[in-house]
Amino acid sequence: MDADLGFKLEAVNERIARACQRVKRSPQEITLIAVTKMVPPETIEQAFRLGVRDFGENRVQEAESKAAFFKGLQPRPTLHMIGHLQSNKVRTALGLFDIIHGVDSIRLAVALERQAASRIAVLLEVNVAAESSKSGFSLQEIGPALKTLSNLKNIEVRGLMTVAPMVEEPEQARPVFRKLRELRDTYKLEHLSMGMTGDFEVAIEEGATLIRLGGAIFGARE
Repeated sequence: MDADLGFKLEAVNERIARACQRVKRSPQEITLIAVTKMVPPETIEQAFRLGVRDFGENRVQEAESKAAFFKGLQPRPTLHMIGHLQSNKVRTALGLFDIIHGVDSIRLAVALERQAASRIAVLLEVNVAAESSKSGFSLQEIGPALKTLSNLKNIEVRGLMTVAPMVEEPEQARPVFRKLRELRDTYKLEHLSMGMTGDFEVAIEEGATLIRLGGAIFGARE
């Protein structure tokens, strides 16, 4: 049991509320995804009892090891695949996750389409800052990609996601988040998955609807 978990969640929710207040948004517009990479089931269950209903896993293999545990939670939480998804893990991922954040290529979308038994919610990953170390669509590729994916019957594009560059100050990430919001608005999509422990308040101010927090809730992990 993590005695500080309740205090950490309360502090995060207060920061979300303040960020929303600054830009006249409602906290109800924000979904907090607790990132449970390397977090043991007993701690996840504690977060669930404290009201967390959305959890994110970075790796299919780790999520698979926790599958029975997650299925045992009632009401069943929403599971988000937030890491890079390899094509050879698609079938397993489809059986585990409710929404896949990091669809970073047409090839991956087609692999999901071929193996999905029903419609699967996805977000397209956008490499806004054009970092060579990151995958994802470029800003210019999103329009053509959406047109192509509209022909796939099992792929439901719910929005866009990005991982901002590592910066010293959260404010430095603002242009990246703003560009993603503008792109989302251009194509009239629902969700913006952006913002992590170091920059989520700026992401909220720029329109995030899904924020992915690990360290702010569970503390530092190796």
